[in-house]
Amino acid sequence: MSMREDRDSEFVDKLVHINRVAKVVKGGRRFGFAALVVIGDQKGRVGFGKGKAREVPEAIRKATESAKRTMIRVPLRDGRTLHHDIDGRHGAGRVVLRSAPPGTGIIAGGPMRAVFETLGVQDVVAKSIGSSNPYNMVRATFDALKREFSPRMVASRRGKKLSDIVSRRQDMGGAAVDG
Repeated sequence: MSMREDRDSEFVDKLVHINRVAKVVKGGRRFGFAALVVIGDQKGRVGFGKGKAREVPEAIRKATESAKRTMIRVPLRDGRTLHHDIDGRHGAGRVVLRSAPPGTGIIAGGPMRAVFETLGVQDVVAKSIGSSNPYNMVRATFDALKREFSPRMVASRRGKKLSDIVSRRQDMGGAAVDG
């Protein structure tokens, strides 16, 4: 039992949104709650989940369980920012994520901020374009993060050495990085 508790404690979870829905029945209204939760280990793994229940704590618990099952790994540069600029979309929600120099902080709105804080990103500039629906914003952010590649991943995919890709990047005027 203690091992499971240790594993749970490494994750940080953030409640992004709670929606109260009403079902009208003979005696009046019956309320239910839908929760959107983002969970991460602050070292490059992050996931999101949603849960529905009659009580808020139960909805949050279900959402957290769901989030743990859908975790993805995101490569980070120096453990603090993204390797490259990227945009993602889901439905009408579109997001633009940009890597940032040290000391920038997380410049992002509500639901996206929660994703970056749990992911462990310290410096990022992000903009949400289109839908401000938290579900779509979180899904669009995840869509972008899934397409984030480190130089090492690109090198292995192209069958080249990491130094070839990184040195070429230096010639273009960018800073050299390693995956």
